[in-house]
Amino acid sequence: MAEKEACTDCMSISRSHRLIAAALAAAMLVACSRATTTTTTITTAAGGGDLRIIVPIDLTTLNPILAQNAVESSIDGLIFDELVTIDNHGHEVPDLAAIVPTQQNGGISNNGLTITYHLRHGVKWQDGAPFTSRDVKFTWQAIMNPKNNVLTRKGYDNVASLDTPDAYTIVLHMKRIYPPEIDTFFGESDTPYRILPQHLLAQYSNLDQIPFNASPVGTGPFRFARWERGDRIVLDANPQYFRGAPHIAQITILIVPDQDTAQTLLESHQADVEFEVTAMSYHNMISNPNLTGLLANAPSYTAILFNTARPPLNDVNVRRALAYAIDSKTLIRDTAYGTATQGNADLTPFSWAYDTSLPPTPYNPAKANTLLDAAGWHMGPDGIREKSGTQLVLQLVYGQGSAGAQNLVVETQQMLRRVGVGVQLRSYAYDVLYESAENGGILNSGKYDMTLYAWISGADPDDSSTWSCSQIPPNGNNVSRFCEPQMDAAQHLALSTFNRAVRKAAYAKIETILLRDAAGAFIDDQPMRYIYTPQLKNFTPNGISEGWNAQEWQL
Repeated sequence: MAEKEACTDCMSISRSHRLIAAALAAAMLVACSRATTTTTTITTAAGGGDLRIIVPIDLTTLNPILAQNAVESSIDGLIFDELVTIDNHGHEVPDLAAIVPTQQNGGISNNGLTITYHLRHGVKWQDGAPFTSRDVKFTWQAIMNPKNNVLTRKGYDNVASLDTPDAYTIVLHMKRIYPPEIDTFFGESDTPYRILPQHLLAQYSNLDQIPFNASPVGTGPFRFARWERGDRIVLDANPQYFRGAPHIAQITILIVPDQDTAQTLLESHQADVEFEVTAMSYHNMISNPNLTGLLANAPSYTAILFNTARPPLNDVNVRRALAYAIDSKTLIRDTAYGTATQGNADLTPFSWAYDTSLPPTPYNPAKANTLLDAAGWHMGPDGIREKSGTQLVLQLVYGQGSAGAQNLVVETQQMLRRVGVGVQLRSYAYDVLYESAENGGILNSGKYDMTLYAWISGADPDDSSTWSCSQIPPNGNNVSRFCEPQMDAAQHLALSTFNRAVRKAAYAKIETILLRDAAGAFIDDQPMRYIYTPQLKNFTPNGISEGWNAQEWQL
């Protein structure tokens, strides 16, 4: 999926290739934050006022190519712009590009190897300098610069060269056809990057530690004003924004790690909207008549993934049995509080490739018992199955710090115990769980049997990095080590054409294989959850970015 954080209250705020490598959840953060605010008078299109946004963690950078988590990316989206974004219905719309390139309009060549972007005229950086094609080329080069600590170069590394024939034209010469490129190259990918000002940054050999990262200049609807570390970030309206002056005069981002404090601020009208709301908090606040809840359809799922290369989970019948033994509806009720929906595989209804005909794996413990018996795992005297003197005991690993994650894995443990499978629970700090294979990360090194896992994708349904044989770590994100020739063939077809009908059929095949071969027990499709006051108008997150239409927000 072309790689902000999904959550059951259990997944959270980091996007390593948009891998919810992070189920860091607001629940694991326990400090408090002050709620006082200040205001500045700004000329706006209409209305005005100070919009106060709650986020659960402080930021480390405001450089949009160095963002390490969903919160940073959300705030970057208020200051900077992409070439192409999507609206709240999932449709691609031009941002800094004047038109979305397609084969039909000639923006993508017939062979798919040349992509031409025509840029908007008259766009200015917030310091008054003109935005041009040079800025796009510079930012692409900065992403490809190995000295810069970017999360991923996927999609950008498919560009062999980039031409700027004039100030308003960008031509990508691709190494190979890559259909997700429009949603990846400064688009709504799983790791959205936004464009930097060449005239301010070209002097630096790398961008990791520069003053700009704490005092940025963008083209977006809001301008950086100040950052009070650990407390708040203040943004002022950009009256010269190319889409029109924002209706909101000022945005104050309040850093509020403690969820009870966040709820108090919203209920007492000291804050207006909360990003990254946990399922439990959403459930607690949605009954308040003075607050509005929003569940934005998102490309995000939760699953119990199986390490398919590790016995006994290299036996497809054992994996199928485990999937039948896990009651996803109960898990959704108890850990997502009804905010999520039952998932069938890894694509969600957010995606144009979602297959509505594909049913979820049903809860069927009787079938699970039959499959385990057939696989030679027979019930032992203590209620744990055995085979050749070995008990069927599996380790389930998950991230530390989230009550939702803890509840989900404990319930899963109980469900599997009912069919004779013992489960040992093991929690790890997220940096250990998701560390690289080279550095001994639990998932990337394959040192686990099962894991509670979540992923947030981008606007394109490409999921090749999670299921292809070539993407097994350290080469990609296929931590389940699922490797199947039919899957690779379907992935190849899905990435061989811009024809959406052909691609949709390929993804239907991919989803069928995932269910047939039980690469994991897919639990739910997770929305992005928001709570806000009814006074906030036109707040319509697109499932990936909150601020795609921030200039239209009103109080």
